[in-house]
Amino acid sequence: MSVGVARSRGKRRRPRSRVAEISIGVACLILGGVAIGTQLLRSDPPPAPVAATPTATGELHVVNTDKDDEKKVSDKSEYTSDSAVAYFNNRWADKTNGRVTDIRATGRYLRIYTDLPESANNSKTALRLCERGLLYLASIGERDPVVFVQAQFGENGNPVLANILGPDDTDCRVTHPEPEA
Repeated sequence: MSVGVARSRGKRRRPRSRVAEISIGVACLILGGVAIGTQLLRSDPPPAPVAATPTATGELHVVNTDKDDEKKVSDKSEYTSDSAVAYFNNRWADKTNGRVTDIRATGRYLRIYTDLPESANNSKTALRLCERGLLYLASIGERDPVVFVQAQFGENGNPVLANILGPDDTDCRVTHPEPEA
C-alpha cells in the first residue's frame, strides 16, 4: 500500500493576491487624487511676480505684475541699493543696463539681478554687468569685491551667470570645478 501524497499540479493562485493588488491600486489612485486636489484647492495666493521693463534710456524700472494693470511700484524693491542703481543709470544707458531688474548691495557683496535666461552664463551681457559691478564697488572703496550677476527667477531660483569671488578671482567667468579622478 502506498501512502497518498498530494501532488501539485501547477501553481496555485491565491485569491487574495488579486484583491490585494486591486486594493493597493485604488488606494494609490485616491492618494494621488487627494494630493493633486489639495494643490488645486489651496487658498494661498502665489507670490507676486516682478518684471523688469527696460526704458528707451536703459534705466532700471521694476514693475509689480501682481495685478492686470501692472501697477508701477517705486522702481525698486525693499532691498534695492539706491546708490548702485543711480551709479548704473548715470553711467550706462544701453541695452545691457536695460537687462537689470534689481541691484542689491550688502557690505562687499553686490548682486545684480537680470531678466537673462539661465542659459546665459558667461554671456557678453552677464560678463559686462559683472565688470560694471566691480567698477561700482571700486568707486565706493571696496577692496575685496564680490559680485554675482544672476539670471531671472526660475526652477533653480536665480542661477549665477557671472561672478567675482574676491581679490584672487580676476575673471568674471563662472567656472565649474574639475571632477576628481
